[in-house]
Amino acid sequence: MQNTKLLILCCLLIIICGLGFLLLGLHQSNGLPAPSVSTATISQEATSEADPVNTSLVTKVIDGDTIEIEGGEKVRLIGVDTPETVDPKKSVGCFGKEASNKNKQLVEGKKVILESDSEDMDRYGRLLRYVYLPLENGQALFIDDFLIREGYGKLLIIPPNNKYQERLMEAQMEAREGRRGLWGVCFP
Repeated sequence: MQNTKLLILCCLLIIICGLGFLLLGLHQSNGLPAPSVSTATISQEATSEADPVNTSLVTKVIDGDTIEIEGGEKVRLIGVDTPETVDPKKSVGCFGKEASNKNKQLVEGKKVILESDSEDMDRYGRLLRYVYLPLENGQALFIDDFLIREGYGKLLIIPPNNKYQERLMEAQMEAREGRRGLWGVCFP
């Protein structure tokens, strides 16, 4: 029990320390936006004593806001809605392919951290999760925020899953004001 607590404490310390290194130049070395935009320290809700960091391998990106993880479970990103690309009843939405391709570039074939909110699953049986991409320095890219802030999707809050509602609202305002992604192409 003591070793587990020590492991959790060490993991959290590494994550917090990584913030400083991230602020010093991650965005310059890999083309991602400035850290204050879309990175996050993993919240305590994303960890547990049994599994300090809930990681899962993304085996497939279904579209801009849905992924598949090891074991075949589908995960719907909370708070973000990207244009359709796979619904046979609908045509491909404006900027849908770009959103899907960006999500694929970010997470496909990589381990991600999944954080839940109030509800575990949606009506289609998909896990509802916030998704974080761990970075080499212990920090993480908050994928839900990134997709909205860069204009690949829009805010979609379905209560009671609203833990990051304010942050995601700010991300959308920034994307709209900056005419990023779909805000510049689909809503000129």
